[in-house]
Amino acid sequence: MQRLAMDLRMLSRELSHYLEHQVRVGFFGSGVGFSLILGFSVAYACYYLSSIAKKPQLVTGGESFSRFLQDHCPVVTETYYPTVWCWESRGQTLLRPFITSKPLVQYRNELIKTADGGQISLDWFDNDNSKRYMDASTRPTVLLLPGLTGTSKESYILHMIHLSEELGYRYVVFNNRGVAGENLLTPRTYCCSNTEDLETVIHHVHSLYPSAPFLAAGVSMGGMLLLNYLGKIGPKTPLKAAATFSVGWNTFACSESLEKPLNWLLFNYYLTTCLQSSVNKHRHMFVKQIDMDHVMKAKSIREFDKRFTSVMFGYRTIDDYYTDASPNRRLKSVGIPVLCLNSVDDVFSPSHAIPIETAKQNPNVALVLTSYGGHIGFLEGIWPRQSTYMDRVFKQFVQAMIEHGHELSSM
Repeated sequence: MQRLAMDLRMLSRELSHYLEHQVRVGFFGSGVGFSLILGFSVAYACYYLSSIAKKPQLVTGGESFSRFLQDHCPVVTETYYPTVWCWESRGQTLLRPFITSKPLVQYRNELIKTADGGQISLDWFDNDNSKRYMDASTRPTVLLLPGLTGTSKESYILHMIHLSEELGYRYVVFNNRGVAGENLLTPRTYCCSNTEDLETVIHHVHSLYPSAPFLAAGVSMGGMLLLNYLGKIGPKTPLKAAATFSVGWNTFACSESLEKPLNWLLFNYYLTTCLQSSVNKHRHMFVKQIDMDHVMKAKSIREFDKRFTSVMFGYRTIDDYYTDASPNRRLKSVGIPVLCLNSVDDVFSPSHAIPIETAKQNPNVALVLTSYGGHIGFLEGIWPRQSTYMDRVFKQFVQAMIEHGHELSSM
């Protein structure tokens, strides 16, 4: 509440300055305009405080996980105050990439080989200047998985690293095949149902630092991939805990929502062109198995997946692929603590598809559901340049699991 009060005081000062200027120069000289603006501002503030600013819904499968989060990750129980001038889902989604800063992060790149002869690009932030974990062998390691066409250069990835740099952790970003500028050595890209590359990366990172606490976080499609991996492997993973943000729980529901006219215009078509551009760079690798001309004529993500992704990974139909790609089917099998942040107004992941009942049946799962925030939005503050609610959830949860995770096993 104190944070909102500061924001409202700042907004009031800016509004007063504007009104004082207008009073001297025009219509507002009568005082009528001033009264109208003031009345509107008060009404808007009341509406915002009563209907927009709300505590998230915390859904857990066990009382011990809920108590743990309340004690060590309190942000998930505090009121989330979306940016007062931009709280609607589409606005939050569209503005975040442009309004948030891009902190400078110096990476060390590594290319690792895969069993099929391909290669995966990993970007490391070693944090060798860490004062809290000077021994690199035991320095906590966090694996980050970007979204559909994202890389280590995405603003949300950079903020995750920058915000938590002071904690002393090491980060490694898993760039999906062919998206980070590296050559594609085999005719294969990626999808959120096939976890082989992720398994390779996890094994590789863990083998380098077997004594270091190891966590992972996935955003959007990266979160879907991470959940599908955890659902398949259960507790037999070197990961200590995981977090996901803006996951699409049911691929059919996501596709249906994104194909609504306005959502198609704002998001679907653009993302489709990004996917097409990504694979067209390696066109020569696919021409023997895929009709690339047909792929390049796709007008939606579903059409792209039908013509390219499902064919590449051997699915008989697009429905078979979308069924296998939906992480809601595997949530019950997750065997380590996982926190999943979603906004119920996310057009990429409709609220009716969020597996609340399934989450209640798994003591390892916690859903944090905000009323607003869009898709990878979660903007807060008057001018949200530096961090978001999502960044704060990430930082607190990772720190809680590394420093206090042992408490969960004793609860």
